[in-house]
Amino acid sequence: MSGPAAGTAVAATTTDVVCLGESMVTFLPSQPGRLADVPSFGRGIGGAESNVACALAAAGHRAAWVGRVGADGFGDHLVETIASYGVDTSAVRRDPFRPTGVYFRTATDRGTDTHEVAYYRAGSAASAMSPANVPYEELFAGRILHLSGITAALSDDCLALLRELTAARPGRPLVSFDVNHRPHLWRGGDASVLLELARRADLVFVGEDEAEEAWGIVGAEAIRAAVPEPSVLVVKRGSAGATVFASGLRPGPRSSNAGGAECAPGARSTAGGGAEDAAGARSLHAGGAESDARRAGSAGRGAEDADTAGPDTVTHVPALLVDVVAAVGAGDAFAAGFLSATLRGLPVRDRARHGHLMAAAVLTVPGDLTEPPARDHADRLVALGDDAWGTLRLGPGWTAADRASEEVRTP
Repeated sequence: MSGPAAGTAVAATTTDVVCLGESMVTFLPSQPGRLADVPSFGRGIGGAESNVACALAAAGHRAAWVGRVGADGFGDHLVETIASYGVDTSAVRRDPFRPTGVYFRTATDRGTDTHEVAYYRAGSAASAMSPANVPYEELFAGRILHLSGITAALSDDCLALLRELTAARPGRPLVSFDVNHRPHLWRGGDASVLLELARRADLVFVGEDEAEEAWGIVGAEAIRAAVPEPSVLVVKRGSAGATVFASGLRPGPRSSNAGGAECAPGARSTAGGGAEDAAGARSLHAGGAESDARRAGSAGRGAEDADTAGPDTVTHVPALLVDVVAAVGAGDAFAAGFLSATLRGLPVRDRARHGHLMAAAVLTVPGDLTEPPARDHADRLVALGDDAWGTLRLGPGWTAADRASEEVRTP
């Protein structure tokens, strides 16, 4: 039988976030260069939704990943590695007939012309996910269900599954949807279905560049006009940061330069935008996160500004300055940081700042996953005034600092 049975909703949730999607074994090059020239590769894991689950678990939340892998050694590696982060993998299904997907990539930035990725995922176990073979009780057991547009591109069955999970029904958890438009996955397909799915979600992450490429929509306001249904829409704007459209949420404190800390300027991270970047969320109306419906107005505009725009509050949060080691995984980390702050009931501005910080943690290491900053450390940085936040520079090793002041340098 396809689709969740009537009354599938779980009475008492024991999981904060359930993430459903494809995860693959990734092979990382031992040195820069073309794939043809790289002599050896190190093994890791890669998958937008499993990355979010791992980051949330590492941050102290109860996270679960639901997926489908082959009954092979690569499937074993995926499940064991994801579980090692503290993620519940008990609902992962093993497919005896289809393999676990793998891919190889070069060491260069994904945004450059020299970057190469070779995917071996056609006919994979994950592509066989469908409304008929997923565990609905486990999927609906969390306070948040996190999905992405990557799953929708894998097969017709996967698209049907996302339509089923985003359908309005009693007891559905808050649905978080990261558009995650991957052009190579949509060759010959219709990426406009991502707009349909976004409009069915409660919380949406999308980059300005994604919206233009996939939907022909330009600019944050135009994106919000096209996606009016979600309670929160976060538009990622590259080096300009993120713009959060939220209905029913307070944006956060009007920042002053309390604390006065500044740091040296540097290359500004693009963690707030692009296909690899994300932020956004809606308050949980059940489960403890805030549901404050106050609106915040403003007479002037500063570095971070919240103003009333029709039914929304609009909050602009600048990107951080980051000494980037590898521009991969930042979007998944951003989503995890924002979801973590949402579960804690923090105001919108602080949710986006936590997203930026989690992204900065990943940007300053070679892979897609890393240990996040300690919560009190991140909270101190989030509390910085506008000027200090705008000049804060983070480099490799910053998450290991015991005090936020160690990360703030004066020029």
